[in-house]
Amino acid sequence: MPGTRRWSRTGLLATAVAAALSVTGTAGAASGPVSDAHFVAHLDITEAQRPENIALEPGGGADVTFAYARQVARITPDGRAHVLATLPAPPAGSVTPALTSPFLGGIVRTHDGTLYFLYATGTSDLTGVWRLRPGGTAQRIAALPADGLPNGLALDRHSNQLYVADSVLGTVWRVPVAGGTPTRWAAAPELRPAGFLGANGIKTHNGAAWVSNLDKGTVLRIPLTCHGGAGPVETRATGLVDIDDIDFTGAGDSLLAAINKDNEVALVRPDGSHSIVLTAADGLENPTSLAVRGGTAYIASGAYFTNTDPNVLAVRVEHGNQRKRELTDE
Repeated sequence: MPGTRRWSRTGLLATAVAAALSVTGTAGAASGPVSDAHFVAHLDITEAQRPENIALEPGGGADVTFAYARQVARITPDGRAHVLATLPAPPAGSVTPALTSPFLGGIVRTHDGTLYFLYATGTSDLTGVWRLRPGGTAQRIAALPADGLPNGLALDRHSNQLYVADSVLGTVWRVPVAGGTPTRWAAAPELRPAGFLGANGIKTHNGAAWVSNLDKGTVLRIPLTCHGGAGPVETRATGLVDIDDIDFTGAGDSLLAAINKDNEVALVRPDGSHSIVLTAADGLENPTSLAVRGGTAYIASGAYFTNTDPNVLAVRVEHGNQRKRELTDE
């Protein structure tokens, strides 16, 4: 139920239990399209280190957002988390739409190491797209509506545009990487919530923005027109209720989808069919996001419902042509 989900993503922080494991190790025995599941990092639940979104660093590290700690952190290849920035708290009494507490969402990285991420507070002075340059301090570069929930973030490297999935307003915003006034790029019934959260994860891929809808359990494809506009929304997969983030396994249209509440990752094929390829037995604890590079998928788990071990897993992806993704992502 919506009320239960809302409490689970905010109130759990007040009832955090013992710290998560502090060493990496072996997870379950995933097989088939993915294999060799192993932990990259176990994070500290007592410090609210619940990863919401992930972007990959060269050399095996990863950058994550800690949703309710208001922090951006780097996880080094040895599994250690180093806080890069803590965003300012909103005024007392501020209420973030749908989630109540301030929420740090999607994150992407450009070639020069600059990080872009989303912050929602229910206030007009803080909600929007933020930027963190290497060695710098975080600053907001674009304001987004305070009554929305900017959640998923994607980068189109060819046009230097950021695409923001707003889970409350059912909108995809477009923002230049240089910052400025957002454009309402796409708004359609397929993007809207059905009780809690709508448009959630987002990636740009093969000339389109692909968006998940958490409430409706769908994967949507929105073509990018020759003039940069949004084409008609296409529903490419259904039956994935509580879907969070997505990413593609290679140059084709097969993708992995994080199914948050069920502790699963699904492989979604180009025809819309899907199968479960990772479960709690592999170490998933409410997976929130994933990123694929060079035949390896990294999955971040926020442990919002399990409340035990927020972590980052890595698995070998054996499905799809990887070479084109390696060239475009580096």
